Amino acid sequence: MVSPIDMIKKKRAEAVSRIVSKGYLSTKRVYVGMATCEIAAGSKEVMAVFKDAMAKGLTDVYLSQKGCAGRCNLEPTVEVVEEGKIPVKYGKVTPERAREIVDRHLKKGEVIREWTI
Repeated sequence: MVSPIDMIKKKRAEAVSRIVSKGYLSTKRVYVGMATCEIAAGSKEVMAVFKDAMAKGLTDVYLSQKGCAGRCNLEPTVEVVEEGKIPVKYGKVTPERAREIVDRHLKKGEVIREWTI
């Protein structure tokens, strides 16, 4: 017979595992604009680049979508939030730029100033 304490310990371990596997404790967060107008501007393809990078081993990154930022002329947008740093917002992000953001910003810590908004 399993004791109530053992059941609680098991449930807690499962919850912690889910939190870690979803990246909720990551030190880097990437938010891709996915409002209707951003999707029309190509944000699904941009999101796919980040998902692919994570599938290929990019770690310590939480990836999510965000709603309308009210900056239609700058879409698609990507926001990178790193622990202890000022958030960086990129505008007019193409799949090619998204790959550069992965390589230069997320992997090497270089903010690509010419694309920031």
